[in-house]
Amino acid sequence: MSDLVSVTREGRIATVRFDTGSRSNALSQKLMRELTETAQGFHDCLDISVVILTGRDDQFCMGADLKDPEGNTAAQLPLSQRRVQLRRGPRMCQAWEDVDALTICAVEGWCVGGGTALATACDLRVAADNSTFYVPEVERGMNMSWGSIPRFVALVGPARTKRIAALCEKVDATTALAWGLCDHVVPAGSALAKAREIAEAAAALPPTALKSVKQDVNVAAMALARATGHRDLEAFALLQQSDDFKEGVSAFLKGRKPDFTGD
Repeated sequence: MSDLVSVTREGRIATVRFDTGSRSNALSQKLMRELTETAQGFHDCLDISVVILTGRDDQFCMGADLKDPEGNTAAQLPLSQRRVQLRRGPRMCQAWEDVDALTICAVEGWCVGGGTALATACDLRVAADNSTFYVPEVERGMNMSWGSIPRFVALVGPARTKRIAALCEKVDATTALAWGLCDHVVPAGSALAKAREIAEAAAALPPTALKSVKQDVNVAAMALARATGHRDLEAFALLQQSDDFKEGVSAFLKGRKPDFTGD
């Protein structure tokens, strides 16, 4: 546990909560490292059947922290060092996908960019009715990376993935449920309670059989994920050098409309 991530256990259920103290609950480099280490701690955990992941009570996550000093240095680093730093997000998501136990993400409020990437790396998603899923990366002059595109396609199909990740459509909880982006919609403030209800039912099942079926489903759904998703890091590293990337981030931080040129 740390000042950013807390873990509680009750029986065969673990609950992981991350809270930066800021309402944006954005993913800094430090938070991503801690969430990765937390997930890895469950990889060979025999006595846990379900892991619930949640953010703040009022907000799940507003995505990668574009104001994080550690993250902001990446664009100035040599390519060899940038490639290493840019692995942090995909490594975090992969760590959560690789948890042996069933994972349930409880979402309240906004679930943006990297937050959506993290949520879709879990097995199930419970969304409060005030939740919105939003992937604005293209609007910032970058591609959606972190291995997310294959996960989106597995959940909602190709066309809806393009609407989410290429057209940057905001997806409310009702639409997310209809599309398959989330599995349950509940009144605001009760996402964690619903996740706990599902977890209790899952924890009563034979643990090894539960974990075995989860793995079988993931292999079937994501068999080509590495083949189709490996290049997103390289594309992100390339786009970091573009004028549109710089303009998109600058416009976002200054609260103005961007002027993209295609360069």
